[in-house]
Amino acid sequence: MSEQQAGRLYGVGLGPGDPSLMTVRAVEVIAEADVIAYHSARHGRSIARSIAAKHLRADHVEEALVYPVTTETTDHPGGYRAALEEFYEEAAARLAAHLEAGRTVAVLAEGDPLFYGSYMHMHKRLADRFPTEVIPGVTSVSAAAARLGTPLVEGEEVLTILPGTLPEEELTARLASTDTAVVMKLGRTFPAVRGAFEASGRLAEARYVERATMAGERTGELADVDADSVPYFAVAVLPSRIGSAHTAPAAPRRECDGEVVVVGTGPAGPLWLTPETRGALAAADALVGYTTYLDRVPVRPGQVRHGSDNKVESERAEFALDLARRGHRVAVVSGGDPGIFAMATAVLEVASQKEYADVPVRVLPGVTAANAAAAKAGAPLGHDYATISLSDRLKPWEVIAERLRAAASADLVLALYNPGSRSRTWQVGKARDLLLEHRSPDTPVVLGRDVGGPAESVRTVRLGDLDPAEVDMRTILLVGSSQTRWVRRGDGEQIVWTPRRYPGAP
Repeated sequence: MSEQQAGRLYGVGLGPGDPSLMTVRAVEVIAEADVIAYHSARHGRSIARSIAAKHLRADHVEEALVYPVTTETTDHPGGYRAALEEFYEEAAARLAAHLEAGRTVAVLAEGDPLFYGSYMHMHKRLADRFPTEVIPGVTSVSAAAARLGTPLVEGEEVLTILPGTLPEEELTARLASTDTAVVMKLGRTFPAVRGAFEASGRLAEARYVERATMAGERTGELADVDADSVPYFAVAVLPSRIGSAHTAPAAPRRECDGEVVVVGTGPAGPLWLTPETRGALAAADALVGYTTYLDRVPVRPGQVRHGSDNKVESERAEFALDLARRGHRVAVVSGGDPGIFAMATAVLEVASQKEYADVPVRVLPGVTAANAAAAKAGAPLGHDYATISLSDRLKPWEVIAERLRAAASADLVLALYNPGSRSRTWQVGKARDLLLEHRSPDTPVVLGRDVGGPAESVRTVRLGDLDPAEVDMRTILLVGSSQTRWVRRGDGEQIVWTPRRYPGAP
């Protein structure tokens, strides 16, 4: 059959429900079509058909594509998915018969045909066989934002669209990490969706929209909605935070509402942030931290940034706690993991003082430099290891040397932080010589510099060849144990790993 003889398939977006929100093109296509197809549940009522009803003609051939199952169970031998797959194949075959006969077929779809719509299942089965055009429609997302009368997303904010059918824990992580969001497909999923909003700390911001632009429309605060009253055609919305009461620092909350959250940005940029940390950074009124680490965090309207030098940790912690005591939500920004040679200790030390005893403080984990460098090299931390800072600014070198000897004699892999700087140039050489008293010169040493950053360099050298001149403050050293292996694979890649099984193990 030639293309000229075949009919044309249209996926027609009808908008969110109000017939007046149908596009001119949608109305034109319906008027030109020979066959009008629409999906419905077994009760036979079709929302799509009701939206387009006044544009249907008596001579239109109507194809009702009735789902054999929606949310209930099925006795199909292949289960729920198999029952739907069989239905889609049969429905596509019915429409293909019309198209092969040269008839124009318009498949009606609420909202937009390719946005969580039933039409897409026909599209995937027919669009490669027949001439096809998709008519976009106003989505329920746009309709919900319009009915709420508040900006959905502004500037550099990120909008996330989520199906309510996701597991609650996954929803929680996604909601915690995004700026704005719309959660669709509520109905029976509503209790889990509400739980995710609450667990992510976003419930106070969340709004509810039911049947936007349709009869029975309802809007309100998500926290006030009765779960038993929620239909499938409802959405939960996190509107834009820009200019909202949830982020504006000009109007501090009550004293008891302030808090300090200490977060780690990981070793480099956004790829290393956890969802929980992203959420805490987005929700903060004020960011406090070493300027280099603050520069990793995107600028957000409504947030105040307080940058400082890296040698004033106690002062920085006190400043953050004072802000929180005045009712602000403060994120103290640290590199790596905030609890490993970073800001969490300084904040908790100051927070232990009597005047800050009532200020809530949370510490959120981050990817630390040792884990990042180890992953790039392979798995050198696969067995027991010790983490030691070579900086003698806050502890005597004698203490460092004693700990190096103890860890080396115990045959532990070593993660050596803060190995050198412009003012500390001899520590790496001293540490190397000390370790050579206990380790073979052939022991692999991973040098991870600027891991995750633009100047990333991860390479492995022999302990005997470790050159202090090649190590700076942005480098971490991972020194292998007697069991650590260092090999070059067939493609030339070097990998380092420490076996989990130790000699003599049963």
